[in-house]
Amino acid sequence: MRFPEFFKGRTTVRWGIIGCGDVTEVKSGPGFQKAAGSALVAVMRRRGDLAADYARRHGVPRWYDDARALIADPEVDAVYVATPPETHLEYALQVAAAGKPAYVEKPMARHAPECDRMVAAFAAARLPLYVAYYRRRLPRFLTARELITSGALGRVTSVRYHFSAPRHTDKNDGGWRVNAAVSGGGHFVDIGSHAVDLLDFFFGPLTAVSGVAGNHGGGGRVEDTVAMSFLAGDGVPGAATWNFASAEREDTFLITGTAGERRRGAIIEPAESTPCPAAVNPVRGGRFAGPGRVPEHRGIRSPGLAGHGCGAGGVLRRAGGRLLGPAGKLAGAKTRKIVVAI
Repeated sequence: MRFPEFFKGRTTVRWGIIGCGDVTEVKSGPGFQKAAGSALVAVMRRRGDLAADYARRHGVPRWYDDARALIADPEVDAVYVATPPETHLEYALQVAAAGKPAYVEKPMARHAPECDRMVAAFAAARLPLYVAYYRRRLPRFLTARELITSGALGRVTSVRYHFSAPRHTDKNDGGWRVNAAVSGGGHFVDIGSHAVDLLDFFFGPLTAVSGVAGNHGGGGRVEDTVAMSFLAGDGVPGAATWNFASAEREDTFLITGTAGERRRGAIIEPAESTPCPAAVNPVRGGRFAGPGRVPEHRGIRSPGLAGHGCGAGGVLRRAGGRLLGPAGKLAGAKTRKIVVAI
């Protein structure tokens, strides 16, 4: 790739954000300012007054109401696209044409063909494209992956995941997230994709993926219930379900092995989820001496939990020859294709 030369001699990646809305207020924007080797220098929103207000409150030097102007800014090295999915392809292609790396919010795009076009554009430009599946770099999920790969559970024999939440009671009816023309689907496409990406991160590549989706909560025309089956790793059977029209909240990820079992929550909504035991429940003869708890994720507020900062710093580290950041373009596209397949 040519981008190592692009960053040669620099110690900081200067970021611009397209779409400085709610997702950037606490969860991602501060990460670009607090992560080592990262600076947020410009933001854009179609309403200039809102862009100016964001820049003032967050101490960002420049703001724009035109995405092309931000992309063309010579002091912006890389661009974070934080708009709804309907514009991800459009803005990503503009960033690639400008010769700059991009970091795109998940889901990567509305459907697989759009993902393919984005992958092709950055490959042709010999530039990196990242997707915001930043949980791959959070301590709790790195610890979970280490537990799986270390053999502490013995040979993994089954994987199960379940999520439920009363999203059908949203006062704003879910907004753009349940408008398929904008998002590509419902809440599963938006937040459920995090769990799909983690399943692939822990056990991938996932194979024999199949599923069913339906609308049973009575509101809207997009899916609110999803069931997925798959084979993980070397053929271990797995199942996952999502219910966004439930009276109860649950977020449970259960990994069962021949020597122990790991039950974790907090994959999607840690602040709202039903608490789950963190420690391994050993079976006869099984022992695990690892940590029972790891840091929770409740928004990106500090360098230590700067998940999006991992993406920010990851671009600079990749320029130096090491990839330490969120999912790359191929992983992001793969997750989207799994979601579409279901």
